[in-house]
This record gives sequence, C-alpha cells and structure tokens, in this order.
Amino acid sequence: MPKYVIEREIPNAGALSNQELKEISQKSCCVLNDMGPHIQWLQSYVTDDKGYCVYIAPDEAAVREHAKRGSFPANNISLIRSIIDPTTSE
Repeated sequence: MPKYVIEREIPNAGALSNQELKEISQKSCCVLNDMGPHIQWLQSYVTDDKGYCVYIAPDEAAVREHAKRGSFPANNISLIRSIIDPTTSE
C-alpha cells in the first residue's frame, strides 16, 4: 500500500504541551478508527511550526479525508517513492 508524508503548518507546534499532543493524537486515532483499517498513521515529527506525518493509505484522497474529518491541516501531501538509510550505501 502507498505511503505518504503530510506536511502540516501548525504555528508554534514545537511549543505544544504533552497534554495537547496527546489530545491531538487521540483525535487522530478516533478518526482513523472510524475510517477503517485501510489507512494507518505510522509516526509524526513535530518541529517549531510544522508537523510531518507518515501514513499508509490507499490514495491521497484518504489522507485528505482524514485531515478533513479531524480538522487537521494538510498543506502538502507527498507520495513516498523510496526509503533510504545508511544501509542503502552497503
């Protein structure tokens, strides 16, 4: 199944408290549960003013639907073509 990275512009995201991050995560999980097993959230990275989330989904439309239902920004959605790491050089 395709994997996507979603860029979310969230002013002051890096200043969100652990409780706020927990609430956002819970909301995302509730939406995902309602949408069914065809879309999965793998992980997210929070920077000063953005979040970068990695999802497995059948298509970009499913990612956008999750963002819409959860009222999450989805400023840029990119299909991941390849994954590399240090072992790729071997």
